[in-house]
Amino acid sequence: MICWVVVALSEPVSGTKYIFVTGGVVSSIGKGTSAAALGMLLKNRGYRVVLQKFDPYINVDPGTMNPYQHGEVYVTEDGAETDLDLGHYERFLDENLGRLSNVTTGSVYSEVIGRERRGDYLGATVQVIPHITNEIKTRIGRLGQDKDIVITEIGGTVGDIESLPFLEAIRQFRNDVGRHNVLYVHVSYVPYIEAAGELKSKPTQHSTQSLRGIGISPDVLICRADHPVGEDVRRKIALFGDTELESVIPAETSPTLYEIPLRLHDSRLDELVLEKLGLPAPPVDLGEWRGLVSRLRQAEETVKVAIIGKYIKLQDAYLSVVEALGHAGGAHRVSVELDWVDSEELTDRAAAGRRLSGADGILVLPGFGDRGTEGKVEAARYARESGTPYLGLCLGMQISVIEFARNVAGLAGANSTELDQDTPHPVIDIMADQIGVDLGGTMRLGSYPCKVKPGTLASRLYEDELVDERHRHRYEVNNEYRERLETAGLAWSGTSPDGRLVEIAEIQDHPFYIGSQFHPEFKSRPLKPHPLLRGFVGACKDASKSPAGTPEDGDAGAPDPETGERVAR
Repeated sequence: MICWVVVALSEPVSGTKYIFVTGGVVSSIGKGTSAAALGMLLKNRGYRVVLQKFDPYINVDPGTMNPYQHGEVYVTEDGAETDLDLGHYERFLDENLGRLSNVTTGSVYSEVIGRERRGDYLGATVQVIPHITNEIKTRIGRLGQDKDIVITEIGGTVGDIESLPFLEAIRQFRNDVGRHNVLYVHVSYVPYIEAAGELKSKPTQHSTQSLRGIGISPDVLICRADHPVGEDVRRKIALFGDTELESVIPAETSPTLYEIPLRLHDSRLDELVLEKLGLPAPPVDLGEWRGLVSRLRQAEETVKVAIIGKYIKLQDAYLSVVEALGHAGGAHRVSVELDWVDSEELTDRAAAGRRLSGADGILVLPGFGDRGTEGKVEAARYARESGTPYLGLCLGMQISVIEFARNVAGLAGANSTELDQDTPHPVIDIMADQIGVDLGGTMRLGSYPCKVKPGTLASRLYEDELVDERHRHRYEVNNEYRERLETAGLAWSGTSPDGRLVEIAEIQDHPFYIGSQFHPEFKSRPLKPHPLLRGFVGACKDASKSPAGTPEDGDAGAPDPETGERVAR
């Protein structure tokens, strides 16, 4: 006989409302953006909102996944390595989230198996229902302890076998907390068939029917399409989706990401959701957001930024960097044109000069491993020698230290021990107290304080002496080389409060040359661009106005690819 032992759930707070967002037809249609936009609209009406993502893959987190497989790994304040949708959530909500906001199948099963091994289930047969579904519901309940509304996005597409335990859990959850406290939103794709010249609702009908087949009837349907969704299509979807016409929300592709909340608001999504949840709809003020969209769409000029990385074929691998540059561009009323450069193309000094000569700024991206790093070194060298604005993020800062050590401080062969274990000058290394520790234990993850040195570029950008920034790295600037590099002209403009760890490095006799050991892109917001990104784009804007042949002060000119002599860029 099978005996089910039900573990008590974290009790959801009375009055908390729960919104579950599912997706249909295909992936990557904007579930995460829709959830984030809805959260932003509800927060703007005065509600305390939190967002959460359930990912059906069996990895415990995306930290060890190839960027081409998963895209960017987004790091939260508390050091969780999470799905990139959490970046959308934080940017739209303008709030910091934590590890409870990202749940994977792997983390759920790991917790349940751990309990079984400890004997917590008293010898019962452990099953998907109720044990796995109870753990999923517990993760939802924990998040709602001090919030008015919890919005949970279910990753994947309805019909995927991996998502079934999550869908079953959210079906049960409505009965657990009361049907009036739960709302289901289904985001589905409505394809346009060129040969027929019309949108087709059949895939959305099937997706909705699949959802209803497992006991979830969507209260709101958001219809993603690349063409306008007419009333006739909406009526058909409402009929087969068993909902009202007003609950079928058209969501045509927007020119800019940050226009999506405005379009959903114009379609009455937030008002409809509050009405269905039995909540009042206080006035909404979207003036600042409309101003942001206006600035993004009416940029006065364009700056070209060369983005140096090794996963450039999938730009989602660097999503937060792209968005942060956009935030900074909006602040300066410029459009940031991204020139994606595979670092392996920059085979030598001449190749870097030819490839990067048209850039107004150079940004070297984060990364792990040695592939493509010598190309990044050449990019840093070109930026330093030509006076082109430079921003190095995480590994990008380490690259700038390596380049400076080799070509300015006279440390031939300088490198990071991550990239070359036999380097004669390990200017980047694992700290002594990290040696011998398991790899997971050596990673600096999450928020750490940074003390900014007065009188530096970093100080002018931050206008603050102590800041907190998010990290995701293992190697540090080697303290044994700090004095020699500083004497040669490399300033340590940000360190840990105890001075032990370098956080920011810069060259002060350069128009703009700075690198951060942390990831500033994770803390940039649409209405609050990060100081380093904002300063970088501002410097790029200034550089774009510099007349050809008349470099700014401190700009020595780029090396001629053939002769090596200085020529003005």
